[in-house]
Amino acid sequence: MALDQSFVGRTYPPTDPYEVGREKIREFAEAVGDAHPAYTDPDAAKALGHPDVIAPPTFVFSITFKAAGQVVQDPQLGLDYSRVVHGDQKFAYRRPVRAGDRLTVTSTIEAVKSMAGNDILDIRGEVHDEAGEHVVTAWTKLVARAAEPAESAEAPARTDGKA
Repeated sequence: MALDQSFVGRTYPPTDPYEVGREKIREFAEAVGDAHPAYTDPDAAKALGHPDVIAPPTFVFSITFKAAGQVVQDPQLGLDYSRVVHGDQKFAYRRPVRAGDRLTVTSTIEAVKSMAGNDILDIRGEVHDEAGEHVVTAWTKLVARAAEPAESAEAPARTDGKA
């Protein structure tokens, strides 16, 4: 079932604030194998001009993808989440995410497309800190794979003479 094109431009309410902690940043940096000292050492971050440790660039995905849940769980959209795979992600930063930030995300559906029976959903997430400063914009592309053709109740007859 194709997604409803009238959802393009729909904006969802901002999320509750997400508090970025040093430990969350450290764990994420470790998980992605990024050993840059600005992610774990406050002195290294300060030497680079930051007030505290900063997060790796892809850290914000963990916040924006969760916020995109408002979209995919909207029953009116008609998305079958069991068929969804992550298609793409990109970011445009105004400044790095820092320990101590309290961030909210406002998600907007930018595009709904169908291609080869698959539904493609483009979601833009605007991330702001508690002072209202724009921190980053994230774009997420989700692909709802086409349903598998119904399997025949009966196996096709063999033509090679074998049972």
